[in-house]
Amino acid sequence: MATFDAMTALQAAALWSGLSILLLVVLSFRTIFTRKRLKVSFGDGGDPQLTAASRAFGNAAEYIPPCLAILILMALLDFQPVWIHAVGGAMLLGRILHAWGLSQTKQPSFGRMAGMILTQAALIGGAGTLIACAFGCI
Repeated sequence: MATFDAMTALQAAALWSGLSILLLVVLSFRTIFTRKRLKVSFGDGGDPQLTAASRAFGNAAEYIPPCLAILILMALLDFQPVWIHAVGGAMLLGRILHAWGLSQTKQPSFGRMAGMILTQAALIGGAGTLIACAFGCI
C-alpha cells in the first residue's frame, strides 16, 4: 500500500477521483433525504434548504468531471504526484467548502466564495499545465 508521499501519479489521480466521487454520492444523498423529509418529489418545492442541497450536488456534478479529466491526463502524462495532489486537493476542498457555504443562511457566504476560488484555481491551473505540456513547455 502506497503512502501519500510515495504514490505514483496514477495512484494520486485515483485517490482524488475516488474521494470526489464519494463527495458526489454524499451530496446526492443529502438531496434525496431533504426531498424525503420535505415530501418534494420534483424540483425544490420553493424550499431554500432543498434548493441549496440540490445546487450543491448540481454544482459538484458540473465541476468535478472536468477536474477528474485533468487529473487523469496529468497522471498519464507522468506529472509529479505532488502536482496531482495539489489540483485534486484544491478541487475537493473547493467543492466541500462550496457545498457547506450554500447551506449557510447568509449569502454569499465565505465557504461558497472560497470554494469557487479553489475550484476555479484547480481548473485553471490544471488546464494551463495541460496546455503547456501539449506544447512541450513543461
